[in-house]
Amino acid sequence: MLRLSGLRKAYGSNVALRGLDLEIGPGETLALLGPNGAGKSTAVKCIVGLQPPDAGTVEIDGIDAWRRPAEARRRVGYLPEVARLHEALTPWEFLLLKGRLFDLDDDVTRARGERLLAGFEIADRGHSPMAGFSKGMMQKVSIAAALLTEPKVLVFDEPLSGLDVTTTLIVKELMKEFAERGGAVLYCSHLLDVVESVADRIAVLSKGELLAVGTGKQLRERAGQGDESKLDVVFRSLVQASDPVAAARSILG
Repeated sequence: MLRLSGLRKAYGSNVALRGLDLEIGPGETLALLGPNGAGKSTAVKCIVGLQPPDAGTVEIDGIDAWRRPAEARRRVGYLPEVARLHEALTPWEFLLLKGRLFDLDDDVTRARGERLLAGFEIADRGHSPMAGFSKGMMQKVSIAAALLTEPKVLVFDEPLSGLDVTTTLIVKELMKEFAERGGAVLYCSHLLDVVESVADRIAVLSKGELLAVGTGKQLRERAGQGDESKLDVVFRSLVQASDPVAAARSILG
């Protein structure tokens, strides 16, 4: 459903991706982890069409994302880490704008929009300018917009940011249900407890290279950790991160 082959990207002398190979099949949720500067954001931008790779290919549902960009983008629902919405618009105006940009009939957009806004319990604010919305409400609108085109692939970057407990549970179940219906989910997050409960496999990036990919059990074996080890311990071992206790004491003096 989503395949990255030999993906490379550099910004001057800074190499962000060093030939990344990664694949997500139908019905699968893959979590992409890595420390700051690992290349996660660059990989996501190459997938969703925000910037071209220097080399390699991105295939979405069998379509080359850079040779046939319009077709590929219609198959992706993207939620960026920081969603910048047109705050002067209402949720309904924003959804209609996106629907028209993606060649959806307005009646289709309205039918899907009613379901989405009601599901996220913001239908009563559908005609209110988003300038007065909380961060959590803006996030709900962003997720609704990502789902509007009924994509084949979801690319969710920190989707739980700003959400209340109830909506957090809904979004976690939403990702699972989307995959169970045959979609593919790429989930980027630093919330490792959520990652382990949602993802079928986990990919770990560091300095633009794929260090490991597999189930939680497989990553524990790769890191030489026992079955009961927490994922944050496994992650630190794989990326050779510093001891957080020592780092905190050093910062405080």
